[in-house]
Amino acid sequence: FPTDRTTEIGQLISSYLLREKNLEDHTIHLLFSANRWEHVPSMKEKLQQGITIVVDRYAFSGVAFTSAKGNFCLDWCKQPDVGLPKPDLILFLQLSPEAAAERENFGHERYESSSFQEKVLQSFYCLMEDKSLNWKKVDASQSIEDLHREIKAIVEETMQEVQHKPLGELWK
Repeated sequence: FPTDRTTEIGQLISSYLLREKNLEDHTIHLLFSANRWEHVPSMKEKLQQGITIVVDRYAFSGVAFTSAKGNFCLDWCKQPDVGLPKPDLILFLQLSPEAAAERENFGHERYESSSFQEKVLQSFYCLMEDKSLNWKKVDASQSIEDLHREIKAIVEETMQEVQHKPLGELWK
């Protein structure tokens, strides 16, 4: 469930990210959150069926990006996502802003500048201080094979640990 660009909200987000449309900062933050909430019923249904869900970015990304803009505090940024399903594991694929900037297509979307990415990274580090969440840092500069192996091992271990654990709510 990455940002779903097919819904009406998702289409607005997509046009914003592609710099086709300008939206006020509070508005875009709330739209990203609304896009996550659109998926909650489906997520809960799948989880109750025993299906493991992998989410690309989720609420933490939205909080980190908006708070990096400077005129937002982390607490305000978290509020729209309070109560979302709490993840059992958050993988943070760590890559230096310099290495990220060298990747193909970097800079095509809004927020893809090295100076802004550095601010986002600092916001992520603040979020990682929350010990009620299971953050694991992974070196994203390693080979795809090694990265896959490491992620697979972490995920399998976590799935064993949380097998009979009830679904929690984020930031509650």
